Amino acid sequence: MNTTSAAAKRQQRTSRNTSDIVVGLDIGTTKVCAIVAAPDERTHTLTVLGVGMAENSGLARGIVVNLDKTVQAIERAVEQAETTSGVAISSVVVGIAGDHIQSFQSRSAVAIAGAGHEISRDDLERLLDDARMIALPSDRVILHLFPQDYILDGQDGIIDPIGMSGVRLEANIHVVTGARTAVENLHRCIERAGLTVRDIILQPVASSMAVLDSAEREVGVALV
Repeated sequence: MNTTSAAAKRQQRTSRNTSDIVVGLDIGTTKVCAIVAAPDERTHTLTVLGVGMAENSGLARGIVVNLDKTVQAIERAVEQAETTSGVAISSVVVGIAGDHIQSFQSRSAVAIAGAGHEISRDDLERLLDDARMIALPSDRVILHLFPQDYILDGQDGIIDPIGMSGVRLEANIHVVTGARTAVENLHRCIERAGLTVRDIILQPVASSMAVLDSAEREVGVALV
Protein backbone atom coordinates (compact mmCIF):
# COMPACT_ATOMS: atom_id res chain seq x y z
CA MET A 1 0.00 0.00 0.00
CA ASN A 2 1.54 3.34 -1.00
CA THR A 3 1.64 6.38 1.27
CA THR A 4 -1.03 8.37 -0.61
CA SER A 5 -3.60 5.57 -0.78
CA ALA A 6 -3.08 4.59 2.87
CA ALA A 7 -3.71 8.15 4.06
CA ALA A 8 -6.70 8.58 1.73
CA LYS A 9 -8.39 5.39 2.92
CA ARG A 10 -8.03 6.41 6.55
CA GLN A 11 -9.51 9.85 5.87
CA GLN A 12 -12.52 8.29 4.12
CA ARG A 13 -13.10 5.76 6.89
CA THR A 14 -13.06 8.18 9.83
CA SER A 15 -14.24 11.71 10.38
CA ARG A 16 -13.62 12.75 13.98
CA ASN A 17 -11.68 15.99 14.65
CA THR A 18 -8.07 15.06 15.42
CA SER A 19 -6.62 18.45 16.41
CA ASP A 20 -6.39 17.51 20.11
CA ILE A 21 -5.80 13.77 19.73
CA VAL A 22 -2.60 11.97 20.74
CA VAL A 23 -1.65 8.69 19.07
CA GLY A 24 1.04 6.46 20.53
CA LEU A 25 2.76 3.79 18.45
CA ASP A 26 4.83 0.98 19.98
CA ILE A 27 6.71 -0.98 17.32
CA GLY A 28 7.92 -4.14 19.02
CA THR A 29 9.68 -7.35 18.04
CA THR A 30 6.50 -9.45 18.10
CA LYS A 31 3.72 -6.88 17.69
CA VAL A 32 2.83 -3.29 16.87
CA CYS A 33 0.44 -1.49 19.22
CA ALA A 34 -1.38 1.77 18.52
CA ILE A 35 -3.40 3.72 21.07
CA VAL A 36 -5.57 6.79 20.48
CA ALA A 37 -6.21 9.13 23.40
CA ALA A 38 -7.71 12.54 24.09
CA PRO A 39 -6.05 14.77 26.73
CA ASP A 40 -8.11 16.40 29.47
CA GLU A 41 -6.46 19.73 30.32
CA ARG A 42 -8.48 20.06 33.52
CA THR A 43 -7.38 16.77 35.07
CA HIS A 44 -4.12 16.35 33.12
CA THR A 45 -5.13 12.82 32.19
CA LEU A 46 -5.78 10.93 28.97
CA THR A 47 -9.00 9.25 27.88
CA VAL A 48 -8.36 6.21 25.71
CA LEU A 49 -10.54 6.29 22.59
CA GLY A 50 -9.30 3.22 20.77
CA VAL A 51 -6.51 0.69 20.39
CA GLY A 52 -5.09 -1.51 17.66
CA MET A 53 -2.60 -4.36 17.58
CA ALA A 54 -0.95 -6.44 14.87
CA GLU A 55 1.69 -9.17 14.85
CA ASN A 56 5.12 -8.07 13.65
CA SER A 57 8.23 -9.98 12.62
CA GLY A 58 10.11 -7.12 11.01
CA LEU A 59 11.95 -5.82 14.08
CA ALA A 60 14.72 -7.32 16.21
CA ARG A 61 16.23 -5.66 19.32
CA GLY A 62 14.91 -2.28 18.24
CA ILE A 63 16.32 -2.53 14.70
CA VAL A 64 14.21 -2.81 11.54
CA VAL A 65 15.21 -6.07 9.83
CA ASN A 66 12.34 -6.24 7.34
CA LEU A 67 10.89 -2.93 6.25
CA ASP A 68 7.86 -4.28 4.36
CA LYS A 69 6.70 -6.51 7.23
CA THR A 70 7.06 -3.63 9.70
CA VAL A 71 5.12 -1.25 7.44
CA GLN A 72 2.31 -3.78 7.03
CA ALA A 73 2.10 -4.34 10.79
CA ILE A 74 1.94 -0.58 11.39
CA GLU A 75 -0.86 -0.23 8.84
CA ARG A 76 -2.92 -3.04 10.40
CA ALA A 77 -2.50 -1.73 13.95
CA VAL A 78 -3.36 1.82 12.93
CA GLU A 79 -6.42 0.68 10.95
CA GLN A 80 -7.72 -1.16 14.02
CA ALA A 81 -7.11 1.88 16.21
CA GLU A 82 -8.95 4.10 13.74
CA THR A 83 -11.89 1.72 13.58
CA THR A 84 -12.28 1.50 17.36
CA SER A 85 -11.74 5.22 17.98
CA GLY A 86 -13.40 6.84 14.98
CA VAL A 87 -10.30 8.98 14.50
CA ALA A 88 -8.39 9.48 11.25
CA ILE A 89 -4.76 9.07 12.29
CA SER A 90 -2.17 11.14 10.46
CA SER A 91 0.67 11.53 12.98
CA VAL A 92 2.04 9.42 15.81
CA VAL A 93 4.31 9.59 18.84
CA VAL A 94 6.67 6.65 18.49
CA GLY A 95 8.47 4.70 21.18
CA ILE A 96 12.03 3.59 20.60
CA ALA A 97 14.27 1.12 22.44
CA GLY A 98 17.00 -1.41 21.74
CA ASP A 99 20.65 -2.25 22.23
CA HIS A 100 21.68 0.73 20.10
CA ILE A 101 20.52 3.27 22.73
CA GLN A 102 23.39 4.99 24.59
CA SER A 103 23.67 7.90 27.01
CA PHE A 104 26.31 10.11 28.60
CA GLN A 105 26.74 13.20 30.76
CA SER A 106 27.46 16.62 29.28
CA ARG A 107 27.72 20.21 30.52
CA SER A 108 26.43 23.31 28.73
CA ALA A 109 26.99 26.99 29.53
CA VAL A 110 25.53 30.32 28.38
CA ALA A 111 26.03 33.96 29.30
CA ILE A 112 23.01 35.81 30.73
CA ALA A 113 22.28 39.12 29.03
CA GLY A 114 19.58 41.75 29.50
CA ALA A 115 18.59 44.12 32.28
CA GLY A 116 19.31 42.68 35.71
CA HIS A 117 20.70 39.49 34.15
CA GLU A 118 17.45 37.73 35.06
CA ILE A 119 17.24 34.14 33.88
CA SER A 120 14.28 33.26 31.65
CA ARG A 121 12.99 30.10 30.02
CA ASP A 122 14.69 31.24 26.83
CA ASP A 123 18.02 30.92 28.63
CA LEU A 124 17.21 27.31 29.52
CA GLU A 125 16.39 26.66 25.87
CA ARG A 126 19.75 28.15 24.90
CA LEU A 127 21.44 25.66 27.21
CA LEU A 128 19.70 22.83 25.37
CA ASP A 129 20.68 24.36 22.03
CA ASP A 130 24.28 24.42 23.24
CA ALA A 131 24.04 20.75 24.23
CA ARG A 132 22.73 19.85 20.77
CA MET A 133 25.94 21.24 19.28
CA ILE A 134 28.06 18.58 20.97
CA ALA A 135 30.22 16.58 18.57
CA LEU A 136 28.79 13.11 17.99
CA PRO A 137 29.94 10.27 15.74
CA SER A 138 28.21 10.49 12.37
CA ASP A 139 26.27 7.30 13.11
CA ARG A 140 24.61 8.69 16.28
CA VAL A 141 21.63 11.04 16.73
CA ILE A 142 20.34 12.80 19.86
CA LEU A 143 16.97 11.53 21.12
CA HIS A 144 16.64 13.32 24.47
CA LEU A 145 18.33 16.00 26.56
CA PHE A 146 17.57 15.82 30.28
CA PRO A 147 18.82 18.77 32.42
CA GLN A 148 19.67 17.38 35.86
CA ASP A 149 20.75 20.48 37.75
CA TYR A 150 22.03 23.99 37.11
CA ILE A 151 25.11 25.97 38.16
CA LEU A 152 24.72 29.74 38.46
CA ASP A 153 27.95 31.76 38.74
CA GLY A 154 29.65 28.74 40.30
CA GLN A 155 26.82 27.88 42.72
CA ASP A 156 25.69 24.32 42.00
CA GLY A 157 22.68 22.22 42.96
CA ILE A 158 20.11 24.65 41.57
CA ILE A 159 16.94 22.89 40.38
CA ASP A 160 15.02 25.80 38.82
CA PRO A 161 16.99 28.99 38.06
CA ILE A 162 14.16 30.90 36.33
CA GLY A 163 13.79 34.38 37.85
CA MET A 164 17.23 34.32 39.50
CA SER A 165 19.99 36.75 38.58
CA GLY A 166 23.45 35.86 37.34
CA VAL A 167 25.91 36.27 34.50
CA ARG A 168 26.82 32.66 33.69
CA LEU A 169 24.45 29.71 33.72
CA GLU A 170 25.57 26.10 33.31
CA ALA A 171 23.70 22.80 33.31
CA ASN A 172 24.57 19.16 33.79
CA ILE A 173 22.66 17.42 31.02
CA HIS A 174 22.06 13.72 30.43
CA VAL A 175 22.20 13.07 26.68
CA VAL A 176 20.42 10.04 25.19
CA THR A 177 21.38 8.96 21.68
CA GLY A 178 20.37 6.28 19.22
CA ALA A 179 21.91 4.73 16.12
CA ARG A 180 21.15 7.03 13.20
CA THR A 181 20.23 4.17 10.86
CA ALA A 182 17.86 2.65 13.43
CA VAL A 183 16.06 5.98 13.91
CA GLU A 184 15.92 6.76 10.19
CA ASN A 185 14.58 3.31 9.28
CA LEU A 186 11.90 3.62 11.96
CA HIS A 187 10.90 6.97 10.44
CA ARG A 188 10.88 5.39 6.98
CA CYS A 189 8.53 2.59 8.03
CA ILE A 190 6.08 5.06 9.56
CA GLU A 191 6.17 7.36 6.53
CA ARG A 192 5.59 4.43 4.15
CA ALA A 193 2.53 3.57 6.22
CA GLY A 194 1.15 7.02 5.34
CA LEU A 195 1.92 8.66 8.68
CA THR A 196 4.18 11.38 10.01
CA VAL A 197 6.28 11.21 13.18
CA ARG A 198 5.03 13.79 15.66
CA ASP A 199 7.68 12.86 18.23
CA ILE A 200 9.97 10.01 19.19
CA ILE A 201 10.51 8.99 22.80
CA LEU A 202 12.62 6.40 24.58
CA GLN A 203 10.22 3.69 25.77
CA PRO A 204 11.51 3.50 29.38
CA VAL A 205 11.06 7.28 29.61
CA ALA A 206 7.50 6.98 28.30
CA SER A 207 6.78 4.25 30.85
CA SER A 208 8.10 6.37 33.71
CA MET A 209 5.99 9.35 32.64
CA ALA A 210 2.91 7.14 32.46
CA VAL A 211 3.09 5.51 35.90
CA LEU A 212 5.44 7.53 38.15
CA ASP A 213 4.86 10.91 39.76
CA SER A 214 7.47 13.67 39.78
CA ALA A 215 8.70 12.81 43.29
CA GLU A 216 9.29 9.17 42.36
CA ARG A 217 11.17 10.17 39.24
CA GLU A 218 13.28 12.61 41.25
CA VAL A 219 14.44 10.16 43.94
CA GLY A 220 14.75 7.24 41.52
CA VAL A 221 12.86 3.96 41.43
CA ALA A 222 13.09 0.57 39.73
CA LEU A 223 10.12 0.32 37.34
CA VAL A 224 9.36 -3.29 36.41
